[in-house]
Amino acid sequence: MLPQRPPFIMVDRLTHYDPRKAITLYTVREGHFFCAGGKLAEAGLVENMAQTCAAHTGYKTRCHPQGDGVIRIGLIGAIRKMDIRRAPRVGEQLETTIVVVKEIFSFSLVEATVAIGSEVIAVCEMKIFLTEIKAE
Repeated sequence: MLPQRPPFIMVDRLTHYDPRKAITLYTVREGHFFCAGGKLAEAGLVENMAQTCAAHTGYKTRCHPQGDGVIRIGLIGAIRKMDIRRAPRVGEQLETTIVVVKEIFSFSLVEATVAIGSEVIAVCEMKIFLTEIKAE
């Protein structure tokens, strides 16, 4: 459901989907592109949030009865209200939740939250633009 390919995939599993919300799981692995010193960099958290958005869109277009079966490429248009409270460590499992606040044409405004267990470690708002280019 994602246009990303290894080694850049940062979603292990989509655990919840509805038209306005998605939840994914991802375990931080040693040697990943965004890992250094046993921790996931801030850019990795942002990418995990963006890929959760991609999983939501991919599921909607590929698995929803009204979907057209095509995965589109999404681009981050803006990030606001970013609050990273700590970097996740190798071996920790991220639970990332995105909630679609608004959709206008090809743009979506989402609120993203990353948690480890009951601890929220990062939040932000993202504007995502879906391109007309289609991934294969």
